[in-house]
Amino acid sequence: MDYTVKGSDIILHQPDFDLDETLDCGQAFRWAKTAPDTYEGYYLNDFLRISRIGDETFLLENTTEHDLLDKWYNYLDLSTDYGELKRRFSEDKTLARACEYAGGIRILRQDSWEALSSFIISQNNNIPRIKGIIGRLVEHYEGYPDAERLREETEESLAFLRSGFRAKYLVDAVHKMLSGELDLEKIKSLPLNDAQKELMRIKGVGPKVAMCALLFGMYRTDAFPIDVWMKRALERWYPNGLPECVKGYEGTAQQYLFHYIRNHPNEQM
Repeated sequence: MDYTVKGSDIILHQPDFDLDETLDCGQAFRWAKTAPDTYEGYYLNDFLRISRIGDETFLLENTTEHDLLDKWYNYLDLSTDYGELKRRFSEDKTLARACEYAGGIRILRQDSWEALSSFIISQNNNIPRIKGIIGRLVEHYEGYPDAERLREETEESLAFLRSGFRAKYLVDAVHKMLSGELDLEKIKSLPLNDAQKELMRIKGVGPKVAMCALLFGMYRTDAFPIDVWMKRALERWYPNGLPECVKGYEGTAQQYLFHYIRNHPNEQM
């Protein structure tokens, strides 16, 4: 990462970073594209407007150097050398194509509770509707609420979200958090299968939602969410399992594969 402070803004020079591929790929739901090369969104309740202004160059508006180093550097995963990861993944011919196609994907380091609750809301849902539900939640609470602020909510009281059956799952997650039955900090450090099982104790949380929460909310890059698209990718390209070159970064590789197969559904490599 290289950056320049320019008045109240930051000019960021960052390779291997694409706004569309990172902020609008389904890993986070509080970003909106407001112009062809501009996004506005939030990490927790901290706002950022970021624009691509040149080749590998981005403008972070009204952002101090302290905010960049204290929040956005970590959130945007600017410490990770994605160029090296892509070189490693490209030992596999399928992943080489996927990395070439969508080489600007980065894994956002989101808040654990926000990611978990967002993916509970995301079940059997599409991205515009997910964003609508989360938007109503944020508007009601004037910010993204932590579990404590949701303590008194019930399935009935959350009717304003228009989230359907997902409301009772969100309520169950809140109760398990507040009772101490669910400890996200502890779960972060558990072996992957154990961490997944712990999250699946929440009503309605299955293997995919648990893996999404681990990958996107706890930066468990070994977590590999499997949906219908990834089932197709595994059946088509990896019937004998993922290649050795992705070990420890299966979730990162998943993002390249997910983006590729959705846009090349009939390609046989």
